[in-house]
Amino acid sequence: MDIRLLAALQKAGQASAADLSKQLGLSASQIGRRRQRLEQAGFIDHVVFRLNAKGLGLDVQAFIQIQTDAQTGTAHQSILKLVNSQPQIVAAWTLTGEADYIFRVFCPSLPDLNDLIQNTLLAHPAIGRVQSQIVMGELLDDTALPLDHLV
Repeated sequence: MDIRLLAALQKAGQASAADLSKQLGLSASQIGRRRQRLEQAGFIDHVVFRLNAKGLGLDVQAFIQIQTDAQTGTAHQSILKLVNSQPQIVAAWTLTGEADYIFRVFCPSLPDLNDLIQNTLLAHPAIGRVQSQIVMGELLDDTALPLDHLV
């Protein structure tokens, strides 16, 4: 039952206990207790509202691969500081392979993306190479994690 609750919460995190109780066939108080237990156990990280990027004028989404000049702790800390200072960067990961990092960014326009790349990323002393891929269309953008392996 907790897997079904987690699946429902992934799709509608702000759903009321009453709505979830109807959907899952449990009482609202049972839903509340189970949700609290799942939060305390660390299965629920946090609840957020997903905003509409296009509706907010963020018309350009891109993935930017970064190669550093040197793989040092200092360079990594410097990149981490950069990532946290740029609101256009909404997600960042370290990678194996040719690139060291990949950033997911949203910008209002192509000139804004170019400015981020040219004047912020390429100007950063730890960054050696930047490669960007502009998203042309979205096939799937879902934050729900697969849970079928838990059944």
